Amino acid sequence: MILRKLLSTSPSDAMPPTSAHLRKWNALNRQIVRCERCPRLIAHCRKVAEEKRAAYRDEDYWGGPVANFGDPNAALLIVGLAPGAHGANRTGRLFTGDRSGDWLYRSLHVTGFANQAEATSRDDGLELKNCVITGACHCAPPDNKPTTDELANCADWLTQTFDLLPIKVIVALGGIGWNSVWKHFRQTSPESLLPTRKPKFGHRAEVQLTESIVLLGSYHPSQQNTFTGRLTRRMLNSVFQRAAKLLAK
Repeated sequence: MILRKLLSTSPSDAMPPTSAHLRKWNALNRQIVRCERCPRLIAHCRKVAEEKRAAYRDEDYWGGPVANFGDPNAALLIVGLAPGAHGANRTGRLFTGDRSGDWLYRSLHVTGFANQAEATSRDDGLELKNCVITGACHCAPPDNKPTTDELANCADWLTQTFDLLPIKVIVALGGIGWNSVWKHFRQTSPESLLPTRKPKFGHRAEVQLTESIVLLGSYHPSQQNTFTGRLTRRMLNSVFQRAAKLLAK
């Protein structure tokens, strides 16, 4: 497995993060990478890294928890499900090296949140602006299905990510991301404007969580959704166009 060196991410032009803030951000990412709370997931990540996919047999896999990626002063937070077994678990960066990432970063580039549409490796020059990507789960789970306990173990990383970012808009990619955000606000935000019942997840679903934070739903850009036409590029772009509009208010 390769040495897990965390790379610096691009700060926002408008309000660069302080050195103290960057230290906290980098410390959080180091903690995520070193996490061993879920033995089943750690074992699976390492197993995939050892066996590899034939197309990547000459590559060194990351093979463990994957840190947050993006601008440490971002107002937009994207919450995905988990690293892909041969995507982020291989490259060491969320949504990098697989088809889901191809879709996501193309939309982020089109809507001004990324400097390029390609995401192939941690040293490909990709930078995010005013945007951070995290996961409900930071390890690649078998069959893309983390258990309830495993999601609970990762919930603290999501809380710490929320605490460090000046978030105004959250985009949840898929139902698990949606539920993880909902649980966080139900448990930690007494001033929230949450309705009594959890709003139903859906593409372009929109919920005002607090006076300053809006949650948007999007179908996950998985092959299951993109190959079947359940999610089109126009549909995905529309979510981030809406996020950009909300941030501009």
